Amino acid sequence: MSDPGVRRRPGGRSARVRAAVLEATLELVLAHGLEGLKVSAVAERAEVHETSIYRRWGTRENLLIDALLSATEQLQVPDTGSLRNDLTAYATDLARFLATPVGRALEQMLAVAGDDPGTQRARDRYWASRYERSEQMITRAVDRGELPDTVEPRLVLEMLVSPVHFRAVLTREPIDARMPGLIVDALLDGVALVPGRETPHARG
Repeated sequence: MSDPGVRRRPGGRSARVRAAVLEATLELVLAHGLEGLKVSAVAERAEVHETSIYRRWGTRENLLIDALLSATEQLQVPDTGSLRNDLTAYATDLARFLATPVGRALEQMLAVAGDDPGTQRARDRYWASRYERSEQMITRAVDRGELPDTVEPRLVLEMLVSPVHFRAVLTREPIDARMPGLIVDALLDGVALVPGRETPHARG
């Protein structure tokens, strides 16, 4: 028996099922929060069998991760050939995403979600996946000689995105177009760069 509302079309059924389930998951997360999400409700909204969801994703937490990451797929990891430009572009895209209703709601929800084991696992895996993708900017900079190999990629990324998340989630202040560049300037002036880079104090 096929899933209700899903027509068999060669090569497209699986992608359509996934898209419908992830869309339904995001809608329900936005309506009820991470802790209020029920797989049965997702199945009903997406018009698929609940067993189909468990067969594909295995657990509610895996479904949550896939849905949350699908919402942030628009956050591309830039590769401009310059660390400064990469970080500025990334912070700009993040600020733009957090200004959307979906971005704002998801980030606030992740910040206030409870600490039950399932939610904590979902949150940890979400951020781990985000960092794993974004760390490419830092490792490429190390390969180009812009950063020493002693730098900690995750720390650099945390220093980059924290001010953006702080405004979006905590103070709810607008993020103007200049802010990403100012953050990157402050970050790179403070990061231990390769020997020979002029420091702010040496500029006179």
